[in-house]
Amino acid sequence: MAFKGTRPIPHAAEGIARARALGLRFCFLTNNASRSPSAVVAHLATVGIAAADNEVFTASQAGAAMVVRDFAVGSRVLVVGGPGLIEAVEAEGLEAVFSAEDKPVAVIQGWGPDVAWPILAEATYAINAGAAFYATNLDKTLPTERGFAPGNGSMVAAVRSATGAEPKSAGKPEPGIFWAAAKRAGAKAPLVVGDRLDTDLAGARASELPGLMVLTGVNTAHDLALALPNERPTYVGEDLRALGEAQPGPIGEGEWWRVGDARARVANGAAEVTGGTWIDQVRAVATAAWEAADAGTPVSRSALPALDPERGIHCSGS
Repeated sequence: MAFKGTRPIPHAAEGIARARALGLRFCFLTNNASRSPSAVVAHLATVGIAAADNEVFTASQAGAAMVVRDFAVGSRVLVVGGPGLIEAVEAEGLEAVFSAEDKPVAVIQGWGPDVAWPILAEATYAINAGAAFYATNLDKTLPTERGFAPGNGSMVAAVRSATGAEPKSAGKPEPGIFWAAAKRAGAKAPLVVGDRLDTDLAGARASELPGLMVLTGVNTAHDLALALPNERPTYVGEDLRALGEAQPGPIGEGEWWRVGDARARVANGAAEVTGGTWIDQVRAVATAAWEAADAGTPVSRSALPALDPERGIHCSGS
């Protein structure tokens, strides 16, 4: 949402700064288990976003808290992941170990760039010997500046396949991490903001919190129109500047849905859109497509309008 790999997301720093000026408070959630909160803060600074350590909550912290709820402080936990996960485990008073021969009571696995076969084997030995299995998250992919790479879920799949064990997952989209973040921020009216339907927005739904999807990251406008009910956002923005902007709500007008000056409908299995700004077109098409899907006549990806990402080009389906 704020960066992809080492590249800043356009308007992210501007949008967050503007929202802070309006009085909004932030808690930055990340499923990346390799970084500590201070490392996340340092990374945010490189893309122009100021944050404090206590404004960051990681899936590693959520996972370690889950383990310590199930086992006593001082318990040995085999850690599969990077420095951020080790730090989170030790911060909860648990002892981080790296061999099944240390007889850990649990294994916790998080993404790390150096996770390799030897530690995956130790995790397998420990779980097969009776250790409980935890995962910081189950994201199948991880966005980088070069595209999508295997995420923690893909690496967890190797251990799951070798052991038959299903891990307890702590990160997004599990609701606990969102509730913990809202509590940490002292939020009176929490809003979940993200760019990924199956983690950020599914987590918002699972947490019964409103969600704002920004179209600057993992999922596209077409993905939005095809979103499952448990992944649909409450609001949609072009980028993080949407945090400081009012959004028009969809209005039903017969077989059409209107958002601002954009109008969309589904007719003969195809979605059509006309008028309005690009982002209002996206909102209107999504509303019309969701209505059709819920009525049992979902629109296929090929039957959606172009929704060209070049802003200001208005397309209608055929």
